[in-house]
Amino acid sequence: MSQPNILVILIDDMGVRDLGCTGSTFHETPHIDRLAAGGVNLTQGYAASSLCSPARAAILTGRAPARVGITNYIPGQGSGRLLGPAYHHALPPSERTIATALRAGGYHTWHVGKWHLGGTGSLPTDHGFEVNIGGDHHGGLYQVPGVYYGPWVGRDGSTLPGLERAEPGEYMTDRLTSEAIRLIRDKPDGRPFFLHLSHYAVHTPIVSPPDLVERYEAKSRRLGLDCVPALVEGELHPALHLLGQRVQRRLLQSHPGYAAMIHNLDANVGRLLAALDESGQADNTLVVFLSDNGGLSVGVEGSVTCTLPYREGKGWSEEGGLRIPLLLRWPARLPGGRVLATPMWQCDLYPTFLEAAGLPPEPERHLDGVSMLSMLAGAAAPDRPEMCWHYPHYSNQGGGPTGAIRHGQWKLIEHYETGQRQLFDLANDVAETLDLATTQPDLTANLAQRLAAWRREVGAQMPTPNPFYADVVAGRRPRPDGNGNYGPTDA
Repeated sequence: MSQPNILVILIDDMGVRDLGCTGSTFHETPHIDRLAAGGVNLTQGYAASSLCSPARAAILTGRAPARVGITNYIPGQGSGRLLGPAYHHALPPSERTIATALRAGGYHTWHVGKWHLGGTGSLPTDHGFEVNIGGDHHGGLYQVPGVYYGPWVGRDGSTLPGLERAEPGEYMTDRLTSEAIRLIRDKPDGRPFFLHLSHYAVHTPIVSPPDLVERYEAKSRRLGLDCVPALVEGELHPALHLLGQRVQRRLLQSHPGYAAMIHNLDANVGRLLAALDESGQADNTLVVFLSDNGGLSVGVEGSVTCTLPYREGKGWSEEGGLRIPLLLRWPARLPGGRVLATPMWQCDLYPTFLEAAGLPPEPERHLDGVSMLSMLAGAAAPDRPEMCWHYPHYSNQGGGPTGAIRHGQWKLIEHYETGQRQLFDLANDVAETLDLATTQPDLTANLAQRLAAWRREVGAQMPTPNPFYADVVAGRRPRPDGNGNYGPTDA
């Protein structure tokens, strides 16, 4: 069999239950549901981080974010009782990406959409991609006055690469899909392609086509969801830059604007898959659909989806922050119509793509994932390393510095502020409601030791006590700005 095309459709902040095929009864996603029905739906798909930049680094390198040295979204600087450690604000040039590996193996390599792994000197074209359309340092379109509608010109006058020209009123998700379709249709030769289509949707701000918003407003009324309280106020935010604000959690999926964004996204996935069919390349194209991290279900910035029964969401080490939709389809190789509960995470994509392309593994590089191709094709799951997470910062969504490890059915979360450890049996408690740390002390200690050993092995940097915390809380010193800088004391 010839080398397959590889198409990655990466969504920003899509929750694990945001699709019809993953459990949503409010959002309508018929095209993505058909993709799942024709392929493999992983019900235990995991992000390598609960935030975007670290997860994106893991997808491209096959290495855990702590090993790469990107442990927070770029340029996040939240602090609380602890100060987060320094981290890279761009993907290091020493990292070898899957784009570089596939390009060396004969592939066209194209990036379309969000990058968020550095600006000049660390753009997609500096990391193995021949083509870059729309990718730079921007983490979201909230930094661009036009937001999702063109023209896309930043406050500093900058434009997104390859998107300098835009029709007034052009919608970003539509445009990125059109650019991806053009690349597929205009492919100049018989070589396979690796297309990394990274949508800015469904990241806030929630800006959607008005006709679709009206559709879901009507649906919400028809189902009576507009009369059901959707948000519940919770605890005070632990980060100093959000001092005094309380996090809110969404209890059900009922946000018309968010549903409209997903509807538009689904229609564009349909356009893209139709273009593959029309070009005659669908049968030998490995399509991977996934989110960078969990859904925005908790925080102070407008919780727009619900991940229940999975707890919390983006920016948290609980399941709602780490579980993601993960769908794979390759008609020529993978039997379709299957739903699998085998855990697979973003670090597994790099070695899986190498094997799919018939390229040799890279034993000289320490990958934190394993090829899951045989499992996806119907064989038993391979032995794999434990999945470990390290987030030594404070998220905008209310999550604090934590580490986590998944070993079989067991998951341990360690809270760095207090040293508290929580143990959950995910086989029987996906909602993480029953903490077994006190009833299973030996297992808790063992997993904590494994997590600590992993941190040492990858060189994970730990947070340190914040000398400014008490003064800020007492009002003797201003709270830090968005860059993490503290003003002078008033005392």
